[in-house]
Amino acid sequence: MKRRPTGLAGTGALLRLALRRDRVMMPVWILVTTLLVVSMPGALGSVYATAAERDLAAASMNANSSVRALYGPVFSDSLGGLTAWRAGVFGAVLAAVMSLIIVVRHTREEEETGRQELLSAAMVGRRAPLTAALLAALVANTCLGLLVVGGLAGQGVPGAAALALALAGTGMLFAGAAAVAAQLTESARTAKGLTAALLGAAFVLKAAGDAGTAGGRSALTWASPLGWVENVRAFADERWWVLLLLAAGVTAQVGAGYLLAGRRDLGMSFLPSRPGPAEGRLATAGALAWRLQRGTLAGWSAGFLTAGAVFGGTADGAADLVGGNDRTREIIERMGGQGGLTDAFLATMAGLFGMVAALYAVSAVLRLSAEESGQRAEPLLANAVGRLRWAGGHLAVAYGGWALMLLLAGLGLGIGHGGEVGTTVAATLAQLPAVWVIGALAALLHGAVPAYAAAAWAVAGSALALGWLGPALNLPQAALDLSPFAHLPRLPGAESVSWPPLLALTVLAAALTAAGLAALRRRDITA
Repeated sequence: MKRRPTGLAGTGALLRLALRRDRVMMPVWILVTTLLVVSMPGALGSVYATAAERDLAAASMNANSSVRALYGPVFSDSLGGLTAWRAGVFGAVLAAVMSLIIVVRHTREEEETGRQELLSAAMVGRRAPLTAALLAALVANTCLGLLVVGGLAGQGVPGAAALALALAGTGMLFAGAAAVAAQLTESARTAKGLTAALLGAAFVLKAAGDAGTAGGRSALTWASPLGWVENVRAFADERWWVLLLLAAGVTAQVGAGYLLAGRRDLGMSFLPSRPGPAEGRLATAGALAWRLQRGTLAGWSAGFLTAGAVFGGTADGAADLVGGNDRTREIIERMGGQGGLTDAFLATMAGLFGMVAALYAVSAVLRLSAEESGQRAEPLLANAVGRLRWAGGHLAVAYGGWALMLLLAGLGLGIGHGGEVGTTVAATLAQLPAVWVIGALAALLHGAVPAYAAAAWAVAGSALALGWLGPALNLPQAALDLSPFAHLPRLPGAESVSWPPLLALTVLAAALTAAGLAALRRRDITA
């Protein structure tokens, strides 16, 4: 008689499999997040070289509600305190995104593709996949915390334990949220979207609280896990007890995930998707692609419009924040061009919107991969729908969606800045050719080598890192030029627009897209 496996049987094997599958993604994500944090002391030390300059900068940051909304309050004017202020919340966001991807990938995504059913036929317990996924997230966040402590200590900034624990704790908190979402929803995409929406809500709560009240004392700030990160007060008068809030949140969510995992069948969910007939307005491949992607596009578009209004409202204060600091002025001008400081700030924000849109671009294009791996594409293509029509429908929605998002971002910037809508819309739409190139590269990878299509995330992430951190780290121009965004005009503020780079990027995007579609037409559909 075959013995029934215990609930955690096979956890070790599944953990080793998860770490093997993530042997590229996980180290890259950890190193990028670590670089974001450990690069700050050197960058900030070059900008604010003396204690007096750091004290003045801290006072000006704390007095500006828009800056508090983005980064939170400054609790210490030391290099460590400024590092925690500048990189703490954003490092926590990156840790949270990494963790939710890991957990959903090794739970709901495995069930959605049918691989978990095969594994469960062996001696694998009911809760082993969830346990392995959470342990993989724990390994990643532990490595992140250790690298942050070691990297800062190596630069003469010891005492980073509170910051490291806050980053790792936030990562595990959203790993727990992803564990719950994976039980509630029927698809990996929905589970990731739900957890990401919680992360976005946490940032909005923190930003609203910090904008209205200085010192992180607002009830809205305390209602957000990202507010807990800043209220740990790393490198200042550390509040170690705040970490207990993170620990309690992790415990509660992991417990809920285990409880739900034991009460459902494999492949099922507590919130099943509503099936809909593919008739009427859904009778074409393009209409179906629009139906599948419209919710995500609406969420991103609303976020771009709101963020554009916020950043536009802070543009006029750019000169006040910089004051007479030539190094800060140089960094902003390197990121946004050589125009006036306000124009340079707006150009920087336009470039940032473009780089973030590139992340959505990869997500939208790789919806094709999700449709294939989820075995939804093959039945559709078995009917009178050609591969080019199917893929073209998704790409048309994706390419048009990126333009809509950047249009709304420019509209928000103009409204927030006082009505210069035409100028700011032109600045954000100028980012489109670079976004198209990254999206087209994702289409090529999907068409030619679908097993490595996820590498497009590394390309988009590298472009974001080069554009956002490169100028602050004073990287050589040759390194910055590796990003397609480095070849775009810096609008507003540029004296003239050079059209050849824009046309070259557009032609390159068209060529990559055509090559991807041609490769998709020749290869077998993923089973």
